Amino acid sequence: DISTNDLVAAMARELREMTQAIRKVLQDTPPELAADIIDNGIILTGGSSQLRQMPELVYRRTGVVAKLGQDPYYCVARGTGIALKHLHTYQKSILAKQ
Repeated sequence: DISTNDLVAAMARELREMTQAIRKVLQDTPPELAADIIDNGIILTGGSSQLRQMPELVYRRTGVVAKLGQDPYYCVARGTGIALKHLHTYQKSILAKQ
């Protein structure tokens, strides 16, 4: 059996990169939107969100409250499906930023 501590130790680099990415996004976000995020928190999804105490880790490293999304395993798949369904809209937005 693999303990949570073993898993976290094996994923330490990835977890550090994830929390650094959250901090970077907040730094690059306009102040009024960043304030909303800090006030309301973020929602964690996907497999790594299921690590024990992941919301607490995110909070300790970023200062932002993190909550688990509903059906976190499937949120990523659903979001990808929605993005693909509306790809033409996202494509315009992405091209405009380049």
